[in-house]
Amino acid sequence: MKLFQDKEFNRQILSLVLPISIQQLMLNLVGVSDTVMLGRVGQNALSAASLAGYVQFVFSLILTAVSIGAGMFAAQYWGKGDTMNAEKILALALRIAVPVGLEFTVLTAVIPTPLMRLFTGDETLIRLGAAYLRAVSPSYVLCGISQIFLCLMKNCGMAKKSMRISAYSVASNIMLNAALIFGLCGCPRLEIRGAALATVAARLLECVCAVIGLRCTGVLRLRREYLREGMQTPHGDFWKYTLPVLANELVWGLGFTMSTVIMGHLGSDAAAANAIANTAKNLAVCVCAGTAAGGGILVGNTLGAGALDKAKAYGGKLCRLSILGGIVAGALILISAPVIVRHVDLTAQAKNYLRGMLLISACYMIGKSFNSATVAGIFCAGGDARFGLICDTVVMWGIIVPLGLLAAFVLRQSVPWVYFILSLDEFLKLPAVRRHYEKYKWLRNLTQQA
Repeated sequence: MKLFQDKEFNRQILSLVLPISIQQLMLNLVGVSDTVMLGRVGQNALSAASLAGYVQFVFSLILTAVSIGAGMFAAQYWGKGDTMNAEKILALALRIAVPVGLEFTVLTAVIPTPLMRLFTGDETLIRLGAAYLRAVSPSYVLCGISQIFLCLMKNCGMAKKSMRISAYSVASNIMLNAALIFGLCGCPRLEIRGAALATVAARLLECVCAVIGLRCTGVLRLRREYLREGMQTPHGDFWKYTLPVLANELVWGLGFTMSTVIMGHLGSDAAAANAIANTAKNLAVCVCAGTAAGGGILVGNTLGAGALDKAKAYGGKLCRLSILGGIVAGALILISAPVIVRHVDLTAQAKNYLRGMLLISACYMIGKSFNSATVAGIFCAGGDARFGLICDTVVMWGIIVPLGLLAAFVLRQSVPWVYFILSLDEFLKLPAVRRHYEKYKWLRNLTQQA
């Protein structure tokens, strides 16, 4: 295949995609361990933790936007060989991420019950979820610090080190999950609170390792004088490129969260099946996420070096690679579906829901992979984030959410049909995304912007 004949592209993309995909896989394994272990505690504990986890999901949308904004500049400065300005981007991103993390820490510690009422009306799930949120609250500020450091590592030639740090964090999280959820090795049996406390401990370890790890490389440093500077990149306004990303993440993410709210209000069986289907989907999507993130970094490095023709060629290869990745991800879900359904501790009705959801998720992967590689990877690498915002606003809030509400609460459609409607967003976006890619507005060197 012509796709694999460019040895330089293959070498660079493998050095980025594999570590980032593995890192994403390991991070999602924490969700799997929570699902499996809390599933052993009971369906209510599983559903409550899953619903409470959407507070983290909303936080991650904001943090992802800041990371993408920082990453688009850091990748281009690194490709240009400009480490000083890459350090300024690190300081700027931290000045945003840390206060946001503190706000989420305070909110989840002070008002966890009202937050849970946003996701479900079941009083048992609200009580369990509030206990989880209160215990997990310190993790948000720790995550805000560690993820910015890890983002800069990935964009500045240290993807493998970033992967190793995530591996330490994930391994500790899984081991502490087992100890604190079930009361092993002399630890108290804390069940759902144990899962939350394990997350806090793992985030603390990740934060310490990320800060020390970057410092020990000697490649980039966090300098005090840069922390005191304004919200300007060396070649333009940081928010000019980051605000559309943030708005896009919030529009898509809140639309996705609304989908979870809809499923959560269809009963505990639907909520539990949805939680497991999303966990399986998140594991499979690691292939797509690795391609998008690694491809975006590669295109960004190339744009920063001023090689626009090469960046254009790399973009085409990444599009084809993303389709292949989506097929692989969908196949993984189909292959694992019988094993998942057989081994989860759900009611018979929830298992029936889950079978249909996994089939729908397998098809979803193809559209998700292509859109992630283009919108979240290639477009953002060149500072072209406005299209994603417009596209997701129209599709999620103009089509998907209204149709989902109509199907669930007016037409009273079955749970699998509602899930199918809520999963159509990636395929509805495909034609517009393809047309926008071919306009090549993303072919821009941001380090030369006035």
